[in-house]
Amino acid sequence: MTQAGQIATCVFDAYGTLFDVSAAARRAAEAPGQQALAKVWPALSADWRRKQLEYSWLRAVTGDHCSFWQVTQDGLDWAMERHGLTDPELRETLLGLYWELSAYPEVTKLLATLKAQGLNCAILSNGSPDMLEGAVASAGIESYLDAVLSVEEVGVFKPSRAVYELVGQRFGTEPGEVLFVSSNGWDAGSAAAYGFRTAWVNRAGEPIDRLPGRPQHVLNDLTTIPELL
Repeated sequence: MTQAGQIATCVFDAYGTLFDVSAAARRAAEAPGQQALAKVWPALSADWRRKQLEYSWLRAVTGDHCSFWQVTQDGLDWAMERHGLTDPELRETLLGLYWELSAYPEVTKLLATLKAQGLNCAILSNGSPDMLEGAVASAGIESYLDAVLSVEEVGVFKPSRAVYELVGQRFGTEPGEVLFVSSNGWDAGSAAAYGFRTAWVNRAGEPIDRLPGRPQHVLNDLTTIPELL
């Protein structure tokens, strides 16, 4: 029995938190014949991710929901056009690799440690169920997860409160019994405003977002998560 206020469940954002979103462009750029991509892949990857998120926020505001796969494709199309890349085969390669994103090196050990400590572990993501299934399977972390929760259950992207409510509905926890971990500052801040205890994995060393909620913990990577419990 978990005491009131004790962390019972660790919930992770997926893309950028557990899975390296730059891996698709990086791997594609390493292939023979991709000299044009090799010159711009870091910027293309950053633009792809930025537009993917921007489109999800805009759709959440306007109520024009679609799958995360759609905004992923739309973001890539914008980024490719910006960088003068028009090869349809390259587009398909990049999209295919997005289903096989690498997990960050510390992920498997971290999840194994949390499970050994008796905690529930879950993903809460904008990703559609099929995308998340592919990423989880590719990373080999299925056995460490008690749930993979997608915004498709409520039909709106983060940071809608309806998304964060999925955790309590699944695990029967109060917000203060959840440690929510995200590499997105806006996500960590919004989750903190909802009532979760939050850890922002600030891999890029960015300033804290000016939002109503602020993450309780700011980390360089995921390795110290067990020390927060």
